[in-house]
Amino acid sequence: MNLPPKVTERAFARLAEINASGDVKPLRVAVAGGGCSGFQYEIRLDQAESDDLVLKGGGQSVVVDPVSLPYLAGAVIDFTDELIGARFTIDNPNATSSCGCGTSFSI
Repeated sequence: MNLPPKVTERAFARLAEINASGDVKPLRVAVAGGGCSGFQYEIRLDQAESDDLVLKGGGQSVVVDPVSLPYLAGAVIDFTDELIGARFTIDNPNATSSCGCGTSFSI
């Protein structure tokens, strides 16, 4: 059985900061075809659907749709704040290669 993705405390904390300023929404992490490596991550605030996997922590939710779930099995969703910018990141053990920006990958 595939392991579900994990969300770090840092990612949940950043999501709480984002949601503190208004309407509380889950962070949706999805996989779509495209990008320079074949697949790309889509990360956005969205409503949860009834068939989504919901990951909870720190009073926040991250949702993954059933189609994206196999591509994200065992992945770690994190938040980084570096000199080049702040963003949610995904460390995906299923990716065989990825582009330099980290939003596109291949399996």
